[in-house]
Amino acid sequence: MLAKRTQEERIQKVRQLISEYYGISGKLKALQGEADENYLMESDGGEKYSVKISSANISEKEVEFQTVLLDYLDGKTGLILPKVVKSLNKNAYEKVDLKGEPKILRLLTWVPGRLYADMNPQNSGLLISLGKACGELSKTLTGFDHPEAHRKQLWDPAQADWIKGHFDKFSEPEQVVIALHFYELYDAIRPLMKQLRKGVNYNDANDHNVIVNGDSKNPLINGFIDFGDVVHTYKINELAIVLAYAMMGKNNPLEAACHVILGYNEIFPLEENEVEALFALTCIRLIITVTSSVINKKEHPDNEYLLISEKPAWDLLEKLVKIAPAFAHYRFRAACGWSACPKADKIRKVAKNQSLRFADVVEGLSSPKLYWMDLSVGSLELGNAANYQTTKAFCRQVDRLMEDRDAAISIGRYDEVRPIYTTDAYLQHGNDGPGWRTVHLGVDVFAVAGTPVYAAYDGIVHSFANNSSARDYGPTIILEHEVKGVKFYTLYGHLSVKSLTGLTVGKPFKKGELLAWFGDEKENGEWPPHLHFQMMSDMLNYEGDYPGVVYHDELDVWKQLILDPMSYMGLTSPEGDKHDAEKIIEQRKKRLGRSLSISYQRPLHIVRGFKQYLYDSTARRYLDMVNNVAHVGHEHPAVVRAGQEQMAVLNTNTRYLHEELVHFAEELTATLPKELSVCHFVNSGSEANELALRMVKANTGSRDMIVLETGYHGNTNGCIDISSYKFDGKGGKGAPECTHVVPTPDLFRGLYRSDDATAIKKYIGHVEQALLSITERGRGLAGFIAESIMSCAGQIPLPQDYLKEVYKIVRSIGGLCIADEVQVGMGRVGEKFWGFELHDVVPDIVTIGKPLGNGHPLAAVVTTEAVAERFASGMEYFNTFGGNPVSCAIGRAVLSVVREEGLQQNALQVGENLIRELKQLQTQYPIIGDVRGNGLFSGFELVRQGLMPATEEAVYLSNRMRDKGVLMSTDGPDNNVLKLKPPICFSATDMEFFLEKLEEVLKEDFLKL
Repeated sequence: MLAKRTQEERIQKVRQLISEYYGISGKLKALQGEADENYLMESDGGEKYSVKISSANISEKEVEFQTVLLDYLDGKTGLILPKVVKSLNKNAYEKVDLKGEPKILRLLTWVPGRLYADMNPQNSGLLISLGKACGELSKTLTGFDHPEAHRKQLWDPAQADWIKGHFDKFSEPEQVVIALHFYELYDAIRPLMKQLRKGVNYNDANDHNVIVNGDSKNPLINGFIDFGDVVHTYKINELAIVLAYAMMGKNNPLEAACHVILGYNEIFPLEENEVEALFALTCIRLIITVTSSVINKKEHPDNEYLLISEKPAWDLLEKLVKIAPAFAHYRFRAACGWSACPKADKIRKVAKNQSLRFADVVEGLSSPKLYWMDLSVGSLELGNAANYQTTKAFCRQVDRLMEDRDAAISIGRYDEVRPIYTTDAYLQHGNDGPGWRTVHLGVDVFAVAGTPVYAAYDGIVHSFANNSSARDYGPTIILEHEVKGVKFYTLYGHLSVKSLTGLTVGKPFKKGELLAWFGDEKENGEWPPHLHFQMMSDMLNYEGDYPGVVYHDELDVWKQLILDPMSYMGLTSPEGDKHDAEKIIEQRKKRLGRSLSISYQRPLHIVRGFKQYLYDSTARRYLDMVNNVAHVGHEHPAVVRAGQEQMAVLNTNTRYLHEELVHFAEELTATLPKELSVCHFVNSGSEANELALRMVKANTGSRDMIVLETGYHGNTNGCIDISSYKFDGKGGKGAPECTHVVPTPDLFRGLYRSDDATAIKKYIGHVEQALLSITERGRGLAGFIAESIMSCAGQIPLPQDYLKEVYKIVRSIGGLCIADEVQVGMGRVGEKFWGFELHDVVPDIVTIGKPLGNGHPLAAVVTTEAVAERFASGMEYFNTFGGNPVSCAIGRAVLSVVREEGLQQNALQVGENLIRELKQLQTQYPIIGDVRGNGLFSGFELVRQGLMPATEEAVYLSNRMRDKGVLMSTDGPDNNVLKLKPPICFSATDMEFFLEKLEEVLKEDFLKL
């Protein structure tokens, strides 16, 4: 209480001083600060000011310096910066007495906006904006100087010598090692620092001094505050300081740094020597931060603001110490738009001038029959993911491919994106979700174990190692070469252990001299026998090992560190027929119907699927929360195998006898109530519902259908006529005359928003009204169709007893009931195998869609004997592809996988847990208005105050989840519902990943209420 009272008295005194010297009265709020007392003043007239009270140890000259500086900057940039407010005495500041202490009182204009520290996400766009704003400040300050700027400044990276005497104060030995490492790096660039440009720097672009505009859709840096650390120093230190803060809290700090550098360099072009010094200066600035924190802990233990950056700084330093400084330098160069590694350019130039040609590292490379093996992410040769999920399977597939082509030697390409590297061993958590080292930068030569390997060029042994314990290169030899004074290196990996016998560093080898032998699977990390050969421009301090598979996002740098050796080997890769995403989009626009949409603001180029995952052209893995069609998992090996085996033997129509058809019908009807016993096989859910409509009309002689609002049943003419989602949606023309739409029984935001019996009865009453309307016109009812859980309407479960009562009403006047199970059937809802079973009803007709074929064009209509008999009125129903042996084999395999892998039980357990966890998130994030569903068919609805649909926020969330590696989509009449309907092999681990990424996005500014 005493501290609070003292603070209140302090604020009251400051208010009095402001009133006395500036004639301004209003509210005053204390703010955090390092050296000054800081306050926000909001005058009675609504104007805002920054109040600064400086301690006596800050000289008047320093305050005057800041005044001159701010006056100089005024109006010279597009940035919003504080301006000096003159006192009633026309002074830039006033010397005052505050409780017996001499102080300096200043008033500055308030810089509106948000602190960069509070922004979430700090994404690439904001980081680029940060770089541009700092570049603008550097550019503007280039023409400014002042005697007071030439001073001692502890926060200046150019004056870091003072920190070394405090390293013994760090609490952990590892911290001392890190600090010494970066101090030595800083020491090493001192000769370079003498060449750097100098000038006045702002010197304090930390995340609590950077201001962001208030635009939630397009946040940009628009201002800076606190000019107390301005100093004359190396110009590059401005960027070093902003990088030190911008990289904090980032999984991939260099990626964040590169975005800032890109923006900065665009406004204030950098020089090559500045970029060379940048990493060391950035790191030493971080060491200054942690050193200051350890001192402040003792001198100012109560000032938490002084320690605010300590932990994130140490976390960042622990990441940076693992990065080769040269690699950081090359990434920074690439961010500037320059050639990342000048050494690579020299090597290529010398190689061209000297017509560099390697010896064949393996005999037979000159053969015209050389087999180029396609191991790319979308490779049809590589085939199903089961062929490479284990090294044993991969070995078997490689052997099979070479045997089928009678190849003694085959080549794996340089710069090939491979799915075999999508295991967790190659995982890196980036700033926006997971990424994998998937790009193979080397040439693989596949042959039998023991195949001789020859030196590519004259050189000496640089290093060697037995890496057999790691699933990597196995035994490896690296040679160092020199051509016209330019060095390069070649690596030979996956060798036999005997290849290392007698080797010494510096041992010479002649071009074409026997160097080593292929290792077998036990020696080379369990990979197939092959040579991994690569050519490097810079060793990055590696010895006996070197990365051979890299992250796609870093490819611009790595392709200059690991050069393409194929031209020097006399190899020319066959041309592929692959397009990038932009080319595909262009061709789609030209050749495909304009009504065909593409998901996400940044479309995905998907080339492979497996189980609950999809893979893009960079082999980045996405957790698929959308594709219920891939019911048991994308390209499930058992389903693929069933289709391949049957397709290799016979695929014909149903006018011939074949056991697959009757076996499939028996197995499918065994999952349904006994009344539903007759099958008709078709190719899609739309075709199934079209056929069901024909059956209904044939049985009743009527055409009038009752349908639910926002229901969707397919894209044929007949299905569109009963799909409110289409005819009431964009481009629709309203309900046809024979279609009667009743309100969707949505108890959250529907016509009646209660789950009591009265509300449900009102919804049922609309069905009765529709029937009355039909009978008053002297017509009969054909039927009623509904999904057991409504999908396009927004994942809406029908209320208990709703279907039971509606079915009774419909049947009371001779109508038939269709259960559309295209989306929800076959174990997805968990508790039951079919969605309609949740409602204790048996429909007259069930329609089943593509999930039955796991994406293969297969669907079915199952009905009662009576309905089927009346439909068979003489007109034959024949479908060329419906019920063919291949489709039936696939359908049987899908049913078998659901049964044998316990996927219905999985949908129940994981689905219930998922819904429970989503409801827990709902209590923390009020934008989640409702969570609903059954099993692995669920969703959540985003709303604003008053249950207004949060449509923009839902679209934002879907796209941000895509950025983080999760595929979702929006639906519902207001497009504000996030649908969750993954393949039902979706696991508890997947759920944890999904929830982790979902909460990350829910915390972002755009989704805050």
